[in-house]
Amino acid sequence: MVISQSEYYISPEEYLEGEKFSEIKHEYIDGQVYAMAGASDAHVTVSMNISMLLRNHLRGSGCRVYMLDMKAQIDVINRYFYPDVMVTCDTRDREFEYFKSYPCLIVEVLSESTEGFDRGKKFANYRHLESLQEYVLISPDRMSVECFRRNQEGHWVLYPYEKEQEVHLASVDFRCAIAAIYEDVLLVD
Repeated sequence: MVISQSEYYISPEEYLEGEKFSEIKHEYIDGQVYAMAGASDAHVTVSMNISMLLRNHLRGSGCRVYMLDMKAQIDVINRYFYPDVMVTCDTRDREFEYFKSYPCLIVEVLSESTEGFDRGKKFANYRHLESLQEYVLISPDRMSVECFRRNQEGHWVLYPYEKEQEVHLASVDFRCAIAAIYEDVLLVD
């Protein structure tokens, strides 16, 4: 994810305005912006597959599915990220044109350059979203979906899915065969 870093503090308002016109997407952490790298064919295909599956499932429900270009705002810690896929069912998010603050589900497709960050600091940041019920990590090159689900005590519990299993995302009452997420993806295994 990290390609360049500004030496000067940029306010959230300056960041949001700049992103409207930028040809490169940037994530925002405490006044610093970080350019995002491009994604592989498998990464984009998996992202599109899961977003389409979710969109078809949620059609007419009032929930919205966003892919790649919508920012998640974590206001309490001054962060903006571009999740690969994000779902919000909260009507408060309708007032925000360029970011969403109340997602119930966030999906990140892993890559070699971002996996450590996605599993570590980014997940720690996302946990500040009180609305977030599930955080999903998907491998783009082997059938592996890891769903971290917040339980009633507020603890995050891992639900791993592999070959021939049905993936369940409780936050949006969604189920599908794991193979559907990997349609048209050349897998390593």
